[in-house]
Amino acid sequence: MARFVENDLPKSKINASSLNKAKLIFKYAENHQWKFYVGLFFLLLTSITALAFPKFLGMLVDCVANKDLAQANKIALGLFGILVLQSGFSFFRLSLFINFTENTLANLRFALYKNLIKLPMSFYSQKRVGELNSRLSADISQLQDTLTSTIAEFLRQFILIIGGFIILATISPKLTLMMMSIVPIVAVAAVIFGRFIRKYGKKTQDKIAESQVVVEETLQGITNVKAFANEWYEIERYKNKINEIVKIAIKGGQYRGFFASFIIICLFGAVVSVVWYGVTLTISGEMKNVGQLISFVLYSAFIGASFGGIAELYSQLQKAIGSTERIFELLEETPEKISGIQSSIKEKIKGEVTFQNVAFTYPSRKEIQVLKDVSFKASFGQKIAIVGPSGAGKSTISSLLLRFYDIESGTILIDDKNIYDYDLQNLRGNMSIVPQDVILFGGSIRENIAYGKPDATEEEIMIAAKQANALNFVNGFPEKFETIVGERGIKLSGGQRQRIAIARALLKNPSILILDEATSSLDSESEKLVQEALETLMEGRTSIIIAHRLSTIRNADAILVLDNGIIAEQGTHKELIEIENGIYKNLSNLQFRDF
Repeated sequence: MARFVENDLPKSKINASSLNKAKLIFKYAENHQWKFYVGLFFLLLTSITALAFPKFLGMLVDCVANKDLAQANKIALGLFGILVLQSGFSFFRLSLFINFTENTLANLRFALYKNLIKLPMSFYSQKRVGELNSRLSADISQLQDTLTSTIAEFLRQFILIIGGFIILATISPKLTLMMMSIVPIVAVAAVIFGRFIRKYGKKTQDKIAESQVVVEETLQGITNVKAFANEWYEIERYKNKINEIVKIAIKGGQYRGFFASFIIICLFGAVVSVVWYGVTLTISGEMKNVGQLISFVLYSAFIGASFGGIAELYSQLQKAIGSTERIFELLEETPEKISGIQSSIKEKIKGEVTFQNVAFTYPSRKEIQVLKDVSFKASFGQKIAIVGPSGAGKSTISSLLLRFYDIESGTILIDDKNIYDYDLQNLRGNMSIVPQDVILFGGSIRENIAYGKPDATEEEIMIAAKQANALNFVNGFPEKFETIVGERGIKLSGGQRQRIAIARALLKNPSILILDEATSSLDSESEKLVQEALETLMEGRTSIIIAHRLSTIRNADAILVLDNGIIAEQGTHKELIEIENGIYKNLSNLQFRDF
């Protein structure tokens, strides 16, 4: 079971290089940068008012010894004033930081998605969708927390530590030295100990996840479990995982007990030590009054808490730097030359396709040459079929036509013009593909058909559905064209999805049509309907048909037989069937026993 927890987030050392990369985020703030800097100003005011609070509290306590009620009332009002100011400053600080963060991250999300959607297929062949989705969600969320609160809180704690030490030194240098030798060390030790305990908590969660994998696998494969009478085996497997959870959880509990004891003895002991030493200094006259001692203890508590908090905040900043680096890795990837806005086809191509000595190797499998010296020509209106065993390179030809990948050597011409001389968006705008495994978007049937032409009219969508033999089944649904197809079109059958894809391609009205085993996974009835729709679709355009079922390509103008990356045979069905011991004839004999 895939799991994502906070500790899985990337960390990066904070150095000059990583900070420079992090600064690039501010580029996406555009005209909202001022909000961050004004927010920093309010952060400074918040910290100053926080530092003033212990001083006034100490003065209030001294009013007891002086028995000065009027002065006490004034100081109390002053304290309330400080609280009001601090709450006001905090409100503006948070509002400005949140406003800055949301606008910045909205621009960053859009820029990241815009770049992702334009990246070439060579990039996607080497990346997992889950990883990319993590960068859009988890990494951006990490930055959201950091920009909203972590940076501000880190700076606030830093100001409190520095300001606190300066004020302490003015109250009592001796007590300050004593406090510095105890409180920060204890606070840092508490943070390290706490982090160690959290690791044990993560181990427990990991083991729980592993036990859930056992449950998931067992229930998904319950038929096999019962067929093999292996209930005892699965029970034992789950029991072992549960026992591992118990062992780790008990050990983690013991460490938490040690941590609680540590907090009681060390942290509270440190407070007692500071107060005791302060009392001795007050008695000896080195500290003027009890109010100063109270102020000193409060400042010490501030500093101790800030030391404990700043270590965790630094860890959060490291994670944010790591997330930033991962995001900018994607933003620095070179996209395809696509405008990203809808545009009409500027140059309508006729549809003549020529491959001249084309060789190709996938970037992710450089040791295997998929195509070797492939040459053929498809004239306007012709149906060219490509057949061959699995892995021969049939689908690769369609990918190269769509310029999903760059060829290794040779030339691909369309209308006697090099394919790389065409505007990429215009080139693909003149092509359509109907794949074997049609993936529809989760919206309505209308939206999926209109994907071939987003500005299509109702009449155009209706005509395309009718020509694709889809209108009857669409009208059979209560919501008709507004029927939601579900994720990846799961609510429709394979034949229905294929006909929606054909309607989409018809609406686009391409010059070059690519059919990638469009009927290979359908039953006989669905195949008949889809094949009729495909015949309509292929009229008046150049068609490249990648076929598994040879029955669908008997009437092709030419059939290319690919084997081991080369065109081993080519000709019509009648010509190829007469080649003795030919690859096509052997494939045909396997599918049609009457030859």
